[in-house]
Amino acid sequence: MAFYCGSSSSLLQHTRILPVSGSVKQSRALCGSTRDFSKFHRVPASRIREVQATRGHGIVVSAISSTEPPVQKELDESPPRPQHPLPASSSAASSPEPPVGKEPESPPRQQQEHSPASWVERWLPAAARPYALLARLDKPDAIWLYAWPCFWSIALAANKAELPDMKMLALFGFGSVILRGAACTVNDLLDRDIDKKVERTKSRPLASGALTPAQGFYFLVFQVLLWLGFLLQLNKRSLIMGASWLVLFFSYPLMKRLILWPQAFLGFTVSCGVFLGSAAIKESLDYAVLLPMYFAGMCWILVYDTIYAHQDRKDDFKAGVKSTAVTFGDNTKYWLSGFGAACINCLALAGYNAHLAWPYYPFLAAAAGHLVWQVSTVDLSNKSDCHRKFVSNKWFGALLFGGILSGIYL
Repeated sequence: MAFYCGSSSSLLQHTRILPVSGSVKQSRALCGSTRDFSKFHRVPASRIREVQATRGHGIVVSAISSTEPPVQKELDESPPRPQHPLPASSSAASSPEPPVGKEPESPPRQQQEHSPASWVERWLPAAARPYALLARLDKPDAIWLYAWPCFWSIALAANKAELPDMKMLALFGFGSVILRGAACTVNDLLDRDIDKKVERTKSRPLASGALTPAQGFYFLVFQVLLWLGFLLQLNKRSLIMGASWLVLFFSYPLMKRLILWPQAFLGFTVSCGVFLGSAAIKESLDYAVLLPMYFAGMCWILVYDTIYAHQDRKDDFKAGVKSTAVTFGDNTKYWLSGFGAACINCLALAGYNAHLAWPYYPFLAAAAGHLVWQVSTVDLSNKSDCHRKFVSNKWFGALLFGGILSGIYL
């Protein structure tokens, strides 16, 4: 049995009760005369042990036997008090022991956020996954951004009150998957050393070492062969245009080292799909319609790819990579507003020159509203929001495509 003489704070600071092997009896401890500790605490006798002398306070520890009736009687005659566990001490040794037969509970772990696994990780064999990730097949949203300029011109090439060539739409959809994958492979081959320094891209297959540069090159050759197979389904003029188009895509990663506006070069490149889609349908190109649509595509791409580039603005600045996100800086939204206005004006001119019916213009107004929403609400300092706004541009392309179909068919 232990008797304590002193203050409650001293008891909390200096008392350590350690287990004593062999005994499982229970006894009572009277803890001083202060109000907070003037209660009886039932403690296992197996945990009572002589520990130490405190600073200025003495602790007397002795075993209470049945031969000490005065103390036991005094304790027994005391009015019943509610039983409480020992107050927690700052020392880890004074924490209560877990009940017998139960495992001590571990502290709750911090929940980690995991992005849901893509279809690539769920369905493809392990050997094929790095190649699918290199071609960005796990992120199909951006494929639409390559396909829409081609789809617009294919729809414009349709005769009045007729639907566009569905076979050609499907063929160009397949070609967009190939072209986008080849462009990503070239980009990652040339930027693999830079990607290692950027938080968002350091896990890419070539940057992380999941694939060697040689494996990436062989995969690129395979993609180029697929693209040539796609071009062989088109007429001769489209074949020549498509082969030249591939060279432009392969040059884009170099532009990030040479010019301050690499997104403008990307717009110049991707928008060429307007000419390729029309050339695959018609013998001659209507430049009065296609040129305004081409410049509209350039301005549109400058909007969404500048937003996309803001995800890596700080890392690009440190690595010396050029982009419109770095060039525009805090004035980005002013630039994006100008590009968006130019895009809508060019699309209106293209619709007017193509003699599209009035249903085209409500769709164009909806597309304009989408651009306004993007530019006005995007948080350029938030990577997740930049990515959401970027992928939402597939709906801009869909609205314009629906407007062209309505303007021709109705």
